[in-house]
Amino acid sequence: VNYWYNESLSRAAIETGTNFCDLGGNNYVVDEQLALDEKAKAAGINIIPDCGLAPGMVSILAMHGAAKFDEIEEIHIRVGGLPQDPQPPLNYQLVFSVEGLINEYLEVARVIREGSVKEVDSMTEIEELAFDGFPPLEAFQTSGGTSTLPDTFLGKIRELDYKTIRYAGHCEKFKTMIDLGLCSSDEIVADYVKVKPRKVFGELLQKHLPADGPDYVLVRLDFVGKTGGETKKVRYDIVDKQDEATGLSAMMRTTAFPASIIAQMMASGDVLERGATPQEKAIDPVKFVAELERRNIIINES
Repeated sequence: VNYWYNESLSRAAIETGTNFCDLGGNNYVVDEQLALDEKAKAAGINIIPDCGLAPGMVSILAMHGAAKFDEIEEIHIRVGGLPQDPQPPLNYQLVFSVEGLINEYLEVARVIREGSVKEVDSMTEIEELAFDGFPPLEAFQTSGGTSTLPDTFLGKIRELDYKTIRYAGHCEKFKTMIDLGLCSSDEIVADYVKVKPRKVFGELLQKHLPADGPDYVLVRLDFVGKTGGETKKVRYDIVDKQDEATGLSAMMRTTAFPASIIAQMMASGDVLERGATPQEKAIDPVKFVAELERRNIIINES
């Protein structure tokens, strides 16, 4: 379900008295959903947006890691879905909605810098990244991944950001196409026909990019803070890959399982407070991580 339906679905949940969670992906839509808090409380239901991988699981992992410190100062989140057999030119395969992909590359990213919420252009601030056994990787700013974390941690943390992981070189190639206008929603005329470049480009991506090959999902959260007056660092790494026994891709596992866990927690009464609430405030991170481990999504802590 594309993200633009989520506000209407949230309103339908209120009207029918039904708990609701979604995979999110757009900050503006999430803001509209969270504005329904009082109506959701009156209906006695939970609305929890952004419950996939990122946004989603990583927000709860951020709370889980932050709890290890007396004072949390920095959280840096890096996430990416990668093909096991990358094919040029983009070395990428479609593992979720093409509209969601374009959206996260176009919209601004929300971060905390020096204690204040800032907006940063997507596809900027490229950095090199290394995971054992993987070729050179890069990470760069994209929108949506921090979800509501900047609001939750405002006044409590100095630095917080999220970047998407890709094989090295992907960002520059894709940004060139953005700079050429291929992701613009402004209509142009081609052969006397009005078209939106973004729509055409999206169709071409779906046609030419692989979509069903085996994949990896890489997750890294770096925490910096103080415990007992001393500065310490903690790293969470997850390397998930396609489950050959079930056929579930890594992206399916790390996106659907978190949403399923949250839905089951709502159904079982583990989410006590009613209303429209960010997942990092509504969900017990210890119980959530235990449920991830039951599904063989394992955090390697160092």
